[in-house]
Amino acid sequence: DEGGDEETTTTLITTTTITTVHTPVLCTNNITDTDGYIESPDYSGSTFYGGLDCSYTISVYMGYGIEVQVQNLNLSKEDSLTVEGLGGEKPIVLANESLMVEGQVIRSPTNQVLIRFQSYHATSPSVFKFHYQAFLLSCGFPSRPENGEVSVTDLHPGGAATFKCESGFHLRGDETLVCLNVSRPRWSGASPMCVALCGGTVRNATRGRIVAPEAPGGPRGGNLTCRWLVEAPEGQRLHLHFERLALDEDNDKLMIRSGSSSLSLLIYDSDIDDVPERGLLSDAQSLFLELSSEGPAAPLILILRYEAFDEDRCYEPFLAHGNFSSSDLLYRVGSVVEFACGAGYALEQGPAAIECVDSQDPHWNESEPTCKALCGGELSDPAGVVLSPDWPQSYGKGQDCVWGIRIQEEKRVLLDIEILNIRKSDVLTIFDGRDLTARILGQYLGPHPRFSLYSSGPAITLQFQSDPGDPLFGLSQGFLVRYKEVPRNDTCPKLPEVEFGWHTASHAAVIRGTVVTYQCEPGYDIVGSDILTCQWDLSWSNSPPSCQKIVNCADPGEISNGKRSVSDRRFPIGAHVQYFCHEGYVVEGSSTLTCYNRDTGTPKWSDRVPKCGHQVWRWERGSVCGARAGGWAAVTQTTDPSHQMEGGNIALAIFLPIILVILLIGGIYVYYTKFQGKSLFGLSFSSSHSYSPITVESDFNNPLYEAGVSKSPPLSPQS
Repeated sequence: DEGGDEETTTTLITTTTITTVHTPVLCTNNITDTDGYIESPDYSGSTFYGGLDCSYTISVYMGYGIEVQVQNLNLSKEDSLTVEGLGGEKPIVLANESLMVEGQVIRSPTNQVLIRFQSYHATSPSVFKFHYQAFLLSCGFPSRPENGEVSVTDLHPGGAATFKCESGFHLRGDETLVCLNVSRPRWSGASPMCVALCGGTVRNATRGRIVAPEAPGGPRGGNLTCRWLVEAPEGQRLHLHFERLALDEDNDKLMIRSGSSSLSLLIYDSDIDDVPERGLLSDAQSLFLELSSEGPAAPLILILRYEAFDEDRCYEPFLAHGNFSSSDLLYRVGSVVEFACGAGYALEQGPAAIECVDSQDPHWNESEPTCKALCGGELSDPAGVVLSPDWPQSYGKGQDCVWGIRIQEEKRVLLDIEILNIRKSDVLTIFDGRDLTARILGQYLGPHPRFSLYSSGPAITLQFQSDPGDPLFGLSQGFLVRYKEVPRNDTCPKLPEVEFGWHTASHAAVIRGTVVTYQCEPGYDIVGSDILTCQWDLSWSNSPPSCQKIVNCADPGEISNGKRSVSDRRFPIGAHVQYFCHEGYVVEGSSTLTCYNRDTGTPKWSDRVPKCGHQVWRWERGSVCGARAGGWAAVTQTTDPSHQMEGGNIALAIFLPIILVILLIGGIYVYYTKFQGKSLFGLSFSSSHSYSPITVESDFNNPLYEAGVSKSPPLSPQS
């Protein structure tokens, strides 16, 4: 055209890409049957491009739980499988793929279970099979209140728990709780408590107790004032017995009046009167008690027992830590009561029997005795109890008590130290014999948990000593030791067999002093003490050990003139150790060791630990015919002195014959040249020298290994 312009044509091509996103296949199922099976989806011949996301919800009746048993399980590493309990405040994970094995039983505490399975494989997801069934749920056992008791009709929904307090305590909370039929059964409320009230009125009293409450702020807390009024039925009087009384004489005070008010006749004042051995009798049908405490230095203890009785008979006797029998259960005039103390106690401060006398004013002719835990004594019954002095009250300072237990000659004594709670400055010593010169079985200071001891013969002696000058002396519980005779035995108990190991004994019968040594099979290591001794008390010095599979190699160690790289410092099976030598040294042997397992032995390294040898140089002459030039060759030299000595011996053995051959050849040469005037071979010995390095193996098979005389670098060839 005229302008000479060129016309350009541009073609625009647009490509549209369509992407298909595969979503997981859903396999959801809601199940209400009480028994059945759940299996992984049937995917034979199918392809799940988006994987699987399956949820199985099992629901049963209220009050029932669901038990799931794993019958078949083959999960891929990337798949997820969980079992959750529903129906509570929030879901509870009961098990997942990492904590699930075939044969496992999973129990849900609620009536709903969710099983969720997720797989991201396009083909062949995991395989599982569960069996489920409903079971009847129950409430947990309700806690028994302190100073009270509880009785339960049924732990399943609809059952009831009824609470009751001991005499002198009152129930704080609901008397009866019901097990509720909900998704997770529970009691209708919290367990109540039994508390001692600060004061109160007891009308138509028959028999009961008055117990002092704990002061505000704790046993040594603030002030309190309590008043009790106890009224007997019409025509009866009251007897008050002092079971336990411990008052701070400076800060506590107890006053008791025969009547119904604070103005009635005062019959007891703790500031003035001693504790009455026979207790107190009311003149009328009422007693008024007032207790005041103002920040005592020691815990306040008050337990009083009251009983109403008719005026024409005696009151019912009482004996703490003992019992009694009567000729007349109504305790009319002429009745005789006999007393006996419980194990560990002895009658004190009164007769063993009393009689109800005087028809005009019926009363007992003597006070009831008391049962007291004594400081020492001789015991010969087949079974019994040893108690600290004044148990269950605290023992005093400066006690030195000795108890001797003597049983049948063919028996020995088993001591069960049930409670041992003494001060750290006090000591309980147990002797294996009839006196304090016998061998000591044990000596204990301070509190200890429950334990047992055996005597070697039919006698055992206990000695208790409390520090007389302890400035920090305070209340302490003491001790309770039960004993019984058992068959005599001169051997220690039989030891169990140890799996993957065995034991040998120094004697055929494991008598005192027998030493038993444990050993493990190859590939197992002993855990615990490998030597046990039968001690004098016929107990073993240690618990039997076990044999544990060894899954680690021993540390192969470092190397001289080198270093190492470790894949795992515990050296488990499969761990690698690679060795490197410093500059100027080379590795002799395998540079990499691998820990591998052996079925019948301890894991072992794949090779021996290598060494780092340095290099020396020797001169290598060319061939006689000039085909090859001489030169310096690098020779690896080990740093092991034993190898150096071996190389020196080899060199001496080689070079000595060579020197002899050279001398022989030299003699022949001189003979021909000097005496015959001829050249030996008609050849010239001059030739150029060549240099070539040679490598010497580290096993020292080369006889020239130690022949080098210089460790200098290669020299330039001489002309």
